[in-house]
Amino acid sequence: MTLTYLGFHLLFVVPPVVLLCYAVPTLPSGRRRVALLGLVGMPLLALVYTTPWDGFLIERGVWWYGDGTVSARIGAIPVEEYLFFALQPALTGLFLYTVGFSPAFRPSDTRLVPRVAGAVGFLVASVAGFALLSTTRGYYLGAILVWACPLLALQWGVGGGYLVRARHEWPVAVAIPTLYLWFADRVAIGLGVWTISAEFTTGIDLLGLPIEEALFFLVTNLMVVQGLVLFEWVMHRWNHLTLGLDDTDTAETSDAGDAGPIDDSSTVVAGGDPVAADESVAAEDPVAADEGATVAGDGGGSSAADTTATDDGNAPGFETGRDP
Repeated sequence: MTLTYLGFHLLFVVPPVVLLCYAVPTLPSGRRRVALLGLVGMPLLALVYTTPWDGFLIERGVWWYGDGTVSARIGAIPVEEYLFFALQPALTGLFLYTVGFSPAFRPSDTRLVPRVAGAVGFLVASVAGFALLSTTRGYYLGAILVWACPLLALQWGVGGGYLVRARHEWPVAVAIPTLYLWFADRVAIGLGVWTISAEFTTGIDLLGLPIEEALFFLVTNLMVVQGLVLFEWVMHRWNHLTLGLDDTDTAETSDAGDAGPIDDSSTVVAGGDPVAADESVAAEDPVAADEGATVAGDGGGSSAADTTATDDGNAPGFETGRDP
């Protein structure tokens, strides 16, 4: 069976993009404009950033395409490859908006530790990539790290605090498209749509998929998802994005989850039933409980008096107090 590169798109890439266009929920008008700007801008950025790198590796012989699998080339790069530069960010970005996320800015997002840790980690990976470029078998792996990790370091340096706070939202939008594209890539390699050079790869594979290809789809989806969520987050931080109550509530819930456990006893005493509060005090200090009961009795008399005055004055909109 011969599968062309265009056929690969029609079989594996275009259908999920079309389905996601229908599945993505409707956003509020203000956020919709920002999201659309990100979804349109991301493929353009991918085209500009990826084209020189991709063309260089093709000319170097890191991978090549099967006979008759591409329709035309612009330089060394097939036309279908340029199409993939646009379709992959569209697929991953639409999936991100389908699962949803809150881009709300919080002051805690400016924390220095996650920003520095993330940036330094990816910069170290970039240095490792440069070292691998000096080897033959590690060349493709090193090229991926040198190309992707500086941009990932920049993303974490800007919004690492937010990415950590929103860690329960955006990673699934990286994982699912990555797993799907691993499967599609493995099929394409098996059918000879493209071939990865054994000379420039480590020989390590993941169920038949070269580890370099697995890493490529992981880091590209990371760049897309983190780029889109950080774009909205920055727009909200700069007051160029108005969010609905759902997005704000999600961010506040996330903040509360990071803040640590809540003292249940304080909640009961402060906002719960006065009788339960008295019982709690009685359990701890009988003397204090007796004094509290005396004060409560005096307070109950005042409440009743106030209630009587209210009823006599026929003031609307107030409820009667508890009988002493």
